[in-house]
Amino acid sequence: MTKNIMIVGVGGQGTLLASKLLGKLFLEKGLDVKVSEVHGMSQRGGSVVTYVRYGEKVFSPVIDKGQADIIISFEILEAARYVDFLKKGGSLITNTQQINPMPVITGAAEYPSELENKLKALDINLECFDALSIARQAGSQKAVNLALLGKLSNHFDFSEQQWLDTIETSVPAKFVEMNKKAFLLGRNA
Repeated sequence: MTKNIMIVGVGGQGTLLASKLLGKLFLEKGLDVKVSEVHGMSQRGGSVVTYVRYGEKVFSPVIDKGQADIIISFEILEAARYVDFLKKGGSLITNTQQINPMPVITGAAEYPSELENKLKALDINLECFDALSIARQAGSQKAVNLALLGKLSNHFDFSEQQWLDTIETSVPAKFVEMNKKAFLLGRNA
Protein backbone atom coordinates (compact mmCIF):
# COMPACT_ATOMS: atom_id res chain seq x y z
CA MET A 1 0.00 0.00 0.00
CA THR A 2 1.35 3.41 -1.00
CA LYS A 3 1.49 6.19 1.59
CA ASN A 4 1.58 9.88 0.76
CA ILE A 5 3.22 12.82 2.51
CA MET A 6 3.03 16.41 1.31
CA ILE A 7 5.50 19.00 2.53
CA VAL A 8 4.35 22.57 1.97
CA GLY A 9 5.99 25.86 2.75
CA VAL A 10 7.57 29.00 1.41
CA GLY A 11 10.73 29.14 -0.65
CA GLY A 12 13.90 28.97 1.43
CA GLN A 13 12.41 27.17 4.44
CA GLY A 14 14.04 23.79 3.82
CA THR A 15 11.18 21.76 2.38
CA LEU A 16 13.52 20.09 -0.09
CA LEU A 17 15.93 18.95 2.62
CA ALA A 18 13.00 17.58 4.62
CA SER A 19 11.82 15.53 1.62
CA LYS A 20 15.37 14.29 1.02
CA LEU A 21 15.64 13.08 4.62
CA LEU A 22 12.28 11.30 4.47
CA GLY A 23 13.08 9.67 1.15
CA LYS A 24 16.41 8.43 2.48
CA LEU A 25 14.76 6.86 5.55
CA PHE A 26 12.16 5.03 3.46
CA LEU A 27 14.79 3.81 0.99
CA GLU A 28 16.90 2.44 3.84
CA LYS A 29 13.82 0.53 5.00
CA GLY A 30 13.70 -1.13 1.56
CA LEU A 31 10.66 0.73 0.27
CA ASP A 32 10.11 2.20 -3.17
CA VAL A 33 10.12 6.00 -2.90
CA LYS A 34 9.15 8.77 -5.31
CA VAL A 35 9.83 12.41 -4.49
CA SER A 36 8.52 15.25 -6.62
CA GLU A 37 9.16 18.94 -6.08
CA VAL A 38 7.05 21.85 -7.30
CA HIS A 39 9.11 25.02 -6.92
CA GLY A 40 6.82 27.70 -8.34
CA MET A 41 8.08 31.10 -7.23
CA SER A 42 10.21 29.59 -4.48
CA GLN A 43 13.12 31.96 -5.03
CA ARG A 44 10.80 34.89 -4.30
CA GLY A 45 9.21 33.47 -1.17
CA GLY A 46 6.41 31.76 -3.05
CA SER A 47 4.67 28.50 -2.27
CA VAL A 48 6.73 25.29 -2.44
CA VAL A 49 5.23 21.80 -2.46
CA THR A 50 7.07 18.49 -2.23
CA TYR A 51 5.43 15.09 -2.57
CA VAL A 52 6.92 12.02 -0.89
CA ARG A 53 5.26 8.72 -1.82
CA TYR A 54 6.47 5.39 -0.47
CA GLY A 55 5.40 1.76 -0.41
CA GLU A 56 6.11 -1.64 -1.99
CA LYS A 57 5.83 -0.17 -5.51
CA VAL A 58 5.13 3.47 -6.29
CA PHE A 59 4.22 4.33 -9.87
CA SER A 60 3.70 8.10 -9.74
CA PRO A 61 5.35 10.86 -7.70
CA VAL A 62 2.27 13.10 -7.64
CA ILE A 63 -0.39 13.30 -4.90
CA ASP A 64 -3.91 14.36 -5.86
CA LYS A 65 -6.48 16.12 -3.70
CA GLY A 66 -7.83 13.90 -0.95
CA GLN A 67 -4.89 11.46 -1.07
CA ALA A 68 -2.28 12.76 1.41
CA ASP A 69 -1.95 10.71 4.59
CA ILE A 70 0.10 13.48 6.20
CA ILE A 71 0.76 17.11 5.35
CA ILE A 72 3.68 18.91 6.98
CA SER A 73 3.31 22.66 6.70
CA PHE A 74 6.10 25.12 7.40
CA GLU A 75 3.66 28.07 7.56
CA ILE A 76 0.01 28.14 8.62
CA LEU A 77 -1.36 29.85 5.48
CA GLU A 78 0.24 27.09 3.41
CA ALA A 79 -1.50 24.55 5.67
CA ALA A 80 -4.85 26.18 4.88
CA ARG A 81 -4.02 26.38 1.16
CA TYR A 82 -3.30 22.64 0.86
CA VAL A 83 -5.55 21.04 3.51
CA ASP A 84 -7.92 19.74 0.80
CA PHE A 85 -5.14 17.37 -0.31
CA LEU A 86 -5.47 15.56 3.03
CA LYS A 87 -7.42 12.31 3.02
CA LYS A 88 -10.20 11.65 5.49
CA GLY A 89 -8.59 10.83 8.82
CA GLY A 90 -5.25 12.28 7.70
CA SER A 91 -2.86 14.31 9.84
CA LEU A 92 -1.79 17.91 9.40
CA ILE A 93 1.37 18.96 11.24
CA THR A 94 1.86 22.70 10.98
CA ASN A 95 4.13 25.41 12.22
CA THR A 96 2.08 28.32 13.59
CA GLN A 97 4.43 30.85 11.97
CA GLN A 98 2.91 33.43 9.64
CA ILE A 99 4.88 34.66 6.62
CA ASN A 100 3.25 37.42 4.65
CA PRO A 101 2.83 36.56 0.96
CA MET A 102 3.52 39.25 -1.64
CA PRO A 103 -0.13 40.47 -1.90
CA VAL A 104 -0.09 41.15 1.87
CA ILE A 105 3.33 42.82 1.69
CA THR A 106 2.17 45.14 -1.10
CA GLY A 107 -1.11 45.96 0.67
CA ALA A 108 -3.30 44.32 -1.98
CA ALA A 109 -4.65 41.77 0.53
CA GLU A 110 -4.80 41.04 4.25
CA TYR A 111 -3.35 37.97 5.91
CA PRO A 112 -6.31 35.67 6.70
CA SER A 113 -7.33 35.71 10.34
CA GLU A 114 -8.07 32.83 12.70
CA LEU A 115 -6.40 30.20 10.49
CA GLU A 116 -5.56 27.90 13.40
CA ASN A 117 -9.19 27.97 14.61
CA LYS A 118 -10.45 27.33 11.08
CA LEU A 119 -8.15 24.30 10.77
CA LYS A 120 -9.24 23.02 14.20
CA ALA A 121 -12.86 23.08 12.99
CA LEU A 122 -12.06 20.58 10.21
CA ASP A 123 -12.38 16.82 10.60
CA ILE A 124 -8.63 16.19 10.57
CA ASN A 125 -5.88 15.24 13.01
CA LEU A 126 -4.23 18.60 13.61
CA GLU A 127 -0.92 19.25 15.37
CA CYS A 128 -0.06 22.96 15.55
CA PHE A 129 3.09 24.13 17.28
CA ASP A 130 5.66 26.92 17.19
CA ALA A 131 8.45 25.25 15.22
CA LEU A 132 10.15 28.61 14.70
CA SER A 133 10.75 29.06 18.45
CA ILE A 134 12.08 25.51 18.66
CA ALA A 135 14.43 26.16 15.73
CA ARG A 136 15.71 29.35 17.36
CA GLN A 137 16.24 27.46 20.62
CA ALA A 138 18.32 24.94 18.64
CA GLY A 139 20.47 27.73 17.21
CA SER A 140 18.90 28.97 13.96
CA GLN A 141 15.50 29.78 12.52
CA LYS A 142 16.63 27.78 9.48
CA ALA A 143 16.12 24.58 11.52
CA VAL A 144 12.30 24.83 11.35
CA ASN A 145 12.34 21.92 8.91
CA LEU A 146 14.05 19.64 11.44
CA ALA A 147 11.71 20.72 14.24
CA LEU A 148 8.79 19.73 12.00
CA LEU A 149 10.44 16.42 11.10
CA GLY A 150 10.89 15.81 14.81
CA LYS A 151 7.14 16.14 15.34
CA LEU A 152 6.50 13.97 12.25
CA SER A 153 8.86 11.27 13.57
CA ASN A 154 6.25 10.33 16.18
CA HIS A 155 4.07 8.99 13.34
CA PHE A 156 6.61 6.36 12.26
CA ASP A 157 8.37 3.36 13.77
CA PHE A 158 11.90 4.48 12.85
CA SER A 159 14.13 4.63 15.91
CA GLU A 160 15.40 7.97 17.14
CA GLN A 161 18.90 6.80 16.19
CA GLN A 162 17.83 6.08 12.59
CA TRP A 163 16.55 9.65 12.30
CA LEU A 164 19.72 11.10 13.84
CA ASP A 165 21.97 8.99 11.58
CA THR A 166 20.04 10.19 8.52
CA ILE A 167 20.39 13.82 9.63
CA GLU A 168 24.12 13.30 10.13
CA THR A 169 24.60 12.00 6.59
CA SER A 170 22.27 14.52 4.92
CA VAL A 171 23.30 17.96 6.18
CA PRO A 172 26.65 19.78 6.05
CA ALA A 173 28.86 18.81 9.01
CA LYS A 174 28.85 22.31 10.54
CA PHE A 175 25.03 22.18 10.89
CA VAL A 176 24.61 18.59 12.10
CA GLU A 177 24.44 19.25 15.85
CA MET A 178 22.05 22.19 15.48
CA ASN A 179 19.76 20.15 13.22
CA LYS A 180 19.83 17.16 15.59
CA LYS A 181 18.91 19.46 18.48
CA ALA A 182 16.00 20.98 16.51
CA PHE A 183 14.80 17.48 15.59
CA LEU A 184 14.88 16.26 19.19
CA LEU A 185 13.15 19.40 20.51
CA GLY A 186 10.46 19.07 17.83
CA ARG A 187 10.03 15.37 18.57
CA ASN A 188 9.25 16.19 22.20
CA ALA A 189 7.18 19.33 21.55
